[in-house]
Amino acid sequence: MSAILTARELRKRYRGVTAVDGLNLDIEEGSCLGLLGPNGAGKSTTIEMLEGLLQPSSGEIRFRGRPLDQHYRERVGIQFQNTALQDFLTVRENLQFFAALYKRRRSLDELIAGCHLEEYLDRDHRRLSGGQRQRMLLAIALINDPDLVFLDEPTTGLDPQARRNFWELVQDVRRRGKTVLLTTHYMDEAYELSDDIAIMDRGRIVARGSPQQLLSEHFSDSVLELPAAEIKGREQELSAVTRGDAAEILSADVNKTVQKLLAAGVSLAQLKIRPRTLEDLFISLTGRELRA
Repeated sequence: MSAILTARELRKRYRGVTAVDGLNLDIEEGSCLGLLGPNGAGKSTTIEMLEGLLQPSSGEIRFRGRPLDQHYRERVGIQFQNTALQDFLTVRENLQFFAALYKRRRSLDELIAGCHLEEYLDRDHRRLSGGQRQRMLLAIALINDPDLVFLDEPTTGLDPQARRNFWELVQDVRRRGKTVLLTTHYMDEAYELSDDIAIMDRGRIVARGSPQQLLSEHFSDSVLELPAAEIKGREQELSAVTRGDAAEILSADVNKTVQKLLAAGVSLAQLKIRPRTLEDLFISLTGRELRA
């Protein structure tokens, strides 16, 4: 499959600070790339350059082999993290306003049905819930029937149900053959929606691959979790790390570790065993938790 968007040796400098430092990126057509990174990693600057909103200090970005131009702006859709909309307009009026800006556009009836906006069409957009507003903003991002869709932390602040409902909408977008570039602070969201993940730190991509590929390349152990009180004073003996009220033990041989805990008289009543996650990988590579 060919790349729809490529970046080569992309750099952005601000008064002696290099926010993006020689970044190279290919986004395959029809894929969903999850771009992850801690605050200050250069993720937002990278996205703004890829969207065509920010000029790089050096390097180049190409859309289907061509430099970014007016054609590119017509073929992309962007759901910003924060979007200012005209006061007093209803959902219907917002959709009609943005539709008038494009020569090529999807049927508003299709967008309304696809984003489940029927019940709120005549409601002032300021009276929408968080989930309803994000569905409206997604419809706006799709109004020109784009080939490439940027979703910038689209579910931040939503409750779990609203987040999962939004995931279904993104899956529908992908089933239409669209390419998606997703930024998110939620590791489960990245795992669920992305078939390709790039982790950024200090202006560079430090890891790239499918979720499963990244986990298998970096980890060969599991995590055993216990209440910290169960092993208090024996952390070093049991190779445990305490995080708040919980203790974690990394083990490449779970059976052997469980036997060791039993021999030490540790209760296993609240033992949890889990595989490594994207959050583990993120912290391992960047040394920082991903924060909103």
